[in-house]
Amino acid sequence: MTTTRHDPADFRARLGRGDILAGTFIKTPSGHSVEIMGDLGFDFVVIDEEHAPFDRRAIDQALVSARAGQVAALVRVASSAPSNLLSVLDGAATGVLVPHVMSAEQAREIVVSCHYRNGKRGFSNSPRAGRYGGLSLGEHVKHGDAITTIVAQIEDPEAIDHAEAIARLDGVDALFIGRGDLAVAMGENSSDAPRVRDAAERVCAAGKAAGKPVMVFVGNAVDAQAMRAIGASAFITSSDQGLMRQAAARAKADISALT
Repeated sequence: MTTTRHDPADFRARLGRGDILAGTFIKTPSGHSVEIMGDLGFDFVVIDEEHAPFDRRAIDQALVSARAGQVAALVRVASSAPSNLLSVLDGAATGVLVPHVMSAEQAREIVVSCHYRNGKRGFSNSPRAGRYGGLSLGEHVKHGDAITTIVAQIEDPEAIDHAEAIARLDGVDALFIGRGDLAVAMGENSSDAPRVRDAAERVCAAGKAAGKPVMVFVGNAVDAQAMRAIGASAFITSSDQGLMRQAAARAKADISALT
């Protein structure tokens, strides 16, 4: 099977123009899953520092594997502290997915921490992102600012009213709808509940008004189509562990059905 691969450096541009993109969460602190997703032609992976046991060393290894697998790698950071954002970007992450962005002011602080020009990102071209000194100061700054992708996760009810202002901020490349957190915060038992659906529609409308794409986690093809219908263009489906569980369950069922 021939797999179509895109240069990870083009991810921000592809996301920005609304290409339909497929990604998955990486929950296992190892690089193997990342390589497999790249080999299958996924457009991106999201290394999940927030909800999985990733420390800086494990993130670094996963980012090495993203290079080997030729796949764009975002990191869903556990903290938006400038030092944490810097560590994953120095490791050559394509960008960051930042949870619980509540306001344009908070988003602006994140953007400033992630960019050199008009920002305050700490400079060093000695890490992987600077090719271990292979890029000059100017080359590294230009390349870093060009590819760094910042996705603001809207997952709190009080953030919905600020979604358009967040999206309009220069440097915020996309919004991510956190339907699970929204459901919990709203006292709902499903991300398909009408109030959550209404919130998702409002975030998509905010993204459209600001000319920014919307990313979302989806459970299946039907869910993806429904989210596509309201304006989402980048889709995270399951995770490495979830996909392994699904495949393992099917394999076990196949064997158990033998007579």
